[in-house]
Amino acid sequence: MTDWDDRVAAVWADETLTDEEVVARIDALAAERPDGDARALFERAGARDSAGLEADAEPLYRAALEAGLDEEHRAQAVIQLASTVRNLGRTDESIRMLRAELDRRPRSPLRDEAAAFLALALASAGREREAVSVALRALAPHLSRYRRSVLAYVDELATDAP
Repeated sequence: MTDWDDRVAAVWADETLTDEEVVARIDALAAERPDGDARALFERAGARDSAGLEADAEPLYRAALEAGLDEEHRAQAVIQLASTVRNLGRTDESIRMLRAELDRRPRSPLRDEAAAFLALALASAGREREAVSVALRALAPHLSRYRRSVLAYVDELATDAP
């Protein structure tokens, strides 16, 4: 981790900052990087998203993805962008993005996180049974017991879906 990463992390960890202060501090840190820097764009998008400024965050997420992020930050940007577009009322787009992240090979490092946000998007789209199925399928590998039973119920949910 670089000094810049540490300073960005410190802003995110400071719970005393208002949303406006987070945006201002992240923007100041982003200004230290070259124009078009993927990480700077990503952090600026996240600050706006966190502040409830989804419409301002969306183009910054897209620019960060276009500029090229390392795999961990790429996955975060996809999930956060998908959540943003869901909040902006474009649920179908969110679902497509998250399904693509789940289908990605090699597997996304944030696969379970993508599944959680896919479940939220499906619920927003009125597809609650499918949402429960996605959430339980993601949870099942982490269970110490009843994994097979849960997966059988997931399959049952999928076959009962309209």
